[in-house]
Amino acid sequence: MRGRWAGVGLWSHAALGEAELAGDPALAHGSGDGDDGRAESEQQESQGADEVECDVHVPNSLTCDARWGAAGVTPTLEFLPLLCQACRMLKNVAVALLHGVNPFEMGVPAEVFGVDRSEEGLPTYDFAMVGAEPGPIRASAGFTIGTGHGPERLAGADLVIVPAQKEAVERPYPPALLDALRDAVERGARVLSVCSGAFALAAAGLLDGRRCTTHWRHTAELGRRYPAARVERDVLYVEDGPVITSAGTAAGIDACLYLVRQEQGSRVANAIARRMVVPPHRDGGQAQYIEHPLPAQREDDGVGRALTWLEEHLDEDVTVEQLAARVHLAPRTFARRFQQETGSTPYQWLLQQRVLRAQHLLEETDLTIDAIAARVGFSHSAALRHHFVRRLGTTPHAYRRTFRGPEAVEREASERAAARTDPPRVQVG
Repeated sequence: MRGRWAGVGLWSHAALGEAELAGDPALAHGSGDGDDGRAESEQQESQGADEVECDVHVPNSLTCDARWGAAGVTPTLEFLPLLCQACRMLKNVAVALLHGVNPFEMGVPAEVFGVDRSEEGLPTYDFAMVGAEPGPIRASAGFTIGTGHGPERLAGADLVIVPAQKEAVERPYPPALLDALRDAVERGARVLSVCSGAFALAAAGLLDGRRCTTHWRHTAELGRRYPAARVERDVLYVEDGPVITSAGTAAGIDACLYLVRQEQGSRVANAIARRMVVPPHRDGGQAQYIEHPLPAQREDDGVGRALTWLEEHLDEDVTVEQLAARVHLAPRTFARRFQQETGSTPYQWLLQQRVLRAQHLLEETDLTIDAIAARVGFSHSAALRHHFVRRLGTTPHAYRRTFRGPEAVEREASERAAARTDPPRVQVG
């Protein structure tokens, strides 16, 4: 199996027809995930739960970029992240601070990774703010920060984060920071930038040949200064190998929660998001500028009401016309407003929500794959598997094994075998 994106982009609202939001529209109508994909999925499903979920072999040195998926969630990208038990566990997080650091972008990783939530059963991290230049570090808002750690603290981090800083485009970067960033990638750690922090990663050569992004105000300059970087100009965040780059401010939250979801699963990411009172998941491929980033909470808005209803009825077949009628809008008007307010089409949004719900059920329940497929609105397990692989680069069985251990997969296999062999019970009386 090769994880890939089939070229399904943002559909024009004029093309949205009756089948787009059906239980399995792509498989039925060939919108990039068509009959060939269904045959492929069914063939792979028949190979059983213990198959190898990807064709990427992880070297013993754990320095090969291939063990990470390629880029973020955007229609122009060819791969999505791979979940692999061989991947380095996220325990140690360090944030590299430079003079002129923006307080909000500095606070994003501190809130996600630096708060002790162990009383809620959530993981804790060995978290540190690191002065990448001689301190105290001067923030852009006029206060200073004493970190207690120098660049040497970056050497042991599983994740090194570079937040935005004032004059990030023009400034020279300390050689010790650039060496630490390169070393992190070479030894198998991840690096993540928030907003204009991407320029530090680019200066270290880590964006050469990689897909990346930054704040929309700086994407053109990033591409001009670093032509080897493959700049995605209209996405929230991108993962390419061990390098994750995000757009401005709130997109840094999205990228951090995305990484938590990869490492600890949707339950942990959702719990952290709930504490932060932010959306638990936004696709990296959403447009950077969205008129209303939280439409589901706007009950006075037609799209918000439609999203609320869809989230509660993922298992039902529904068309754009039916959704538009429910909120008293014309279908074309509804489709246009939906994309304006969510950065996605109704079809892609619904697929993403179904896969997210499937992730949660795989992590938290012993339901069979067939039962999960039905509960989230796919017509059969092969359809669930097909879209799961497309979006996450791994199979539902492999995902469950990653987050719940092989015992959960073995239990499901035993239940399926028993269901196939046990004759139906007929009560006589």
